[in-house]
Amino acid sequence: MKVKINKLPKSIVEIEGELEAPAFEAYFAPALQRLGGNLEIPGFRKGKAPEAVLLSKIPEIKILEEMAGLALNEHYPKILVAEKIDAIGAPEITLTKLARGNPLGFKIKTAVLPEVELPDYKKIAGEIRSDLENAKRSNLEVTDEDVENTIMDIRKSRAPKVHITHPLTPSPKEGGVNNDSLSLGEGQGEAKEELPELNDEFARSLGPFQDVADFKAKLKENIKLEKEIGRKEKTRLEIAEKIINETKIDLPEILIDAEVQKILYQMESDIARMGLKFEEYLKHINKNIEDLKKEFQKDGEKKAKLALILNRIAAEEKITAPAEEVAQEVAHILEHYKDADPERARMHAENVLTNEKIFQFLESQ
Repeated sequence: MKVKINKLPKSIVEIEGELEAPAFEAYFAPALQRLGGNLEIPGFRKGKAPEAVLLSKIPEIKILEEMAGLALNEHYPKILVAEKIDAIGAPEITLTKLARGNPLGFKIKTAVLPEVELPDYKKIAGEIRSDLENAKRSNLEVTDEDVENTIMDIRKSRAPKVHITHPLTPSPKEGGVNNDSLSLGEGQGEAKEELPELNDEFARSLGPFQDVADFKAKLKENIKLEKEIGRKEKTRLEIAEKIINETKIDLPEILIDAEVQKILYQMESDIARMGLKFEEYLKHINKNIEDLKKEFQKDGEKKAKLALILNRIAAEEKITAPAEEVAQEVAHILEHYKDADPERARMHAENVLTNEKIFQFLESQ
């Protein structure tokens, strides 16, 4: 077999080749047998008609196409191995020469895993972490105002709504208001909040708190924890954004499309949990699937790049998820999702835990 490899934009590889005539002809009998096996011919049992009869019933082009399919199904994987091509997705096959007694000519286009040219990710992570820690250190302090504002939000969320109606309104007179006269209005009303009193009883109603002082102390701890989580998320987001922007990747469309589909699936699942139908939601926002795909294109591209970057960093730094942690996470998933596929659960757990280890590594720089 003669093969020529052409590299195209967007991490697409074109394989141009020919399978020599004798090798291609070897697929004639298997192709004819396969096509004839499903053919109903009067006077013959299914799959038992002689070759001459089959040739009279099956168009030659059908036989040639079946021969080409059998040939490429066998040789395409061998080409990928021999040429060290990391193909992803289904290939696009074009037959350029198809005739008995001749070589089989073909062109195959396939997306491949793109080359990832990483920047100095350790330096980037270290600089961002240092800058954020210096700039945000004071924001991690929990003030009395933070606590009081949170308490007020909690009291408002627990406040019953009381509707106040004012049926009597002053009747305006020419030259001023006659205070001796009141007329019946249309019934103006307003909703008024009656905030619950902040006392020991109210504190205990919110959870395992002994009194107001205990509630405030634990609330302060929770606010601090939320601030630390927020800073951690902000740090990771900025590190990821910077590395993505400085990484060179010629991203294939198939990876972007896969991430967009994940975003759409998550969106549809969230809407279904709210008791809504996705089709009705689309009508309500006056959009269709294609509109959403365009909107999510940049997010899909960013997610696809980040996944490749994290995989590359994991390989460079030899970062893996500990087997024990993966097993524990898989057990947790299968406990809560009885219908989950164990292998998919393992892959998910391994991916999530490995990514966590990668970010911990970056944050340590």
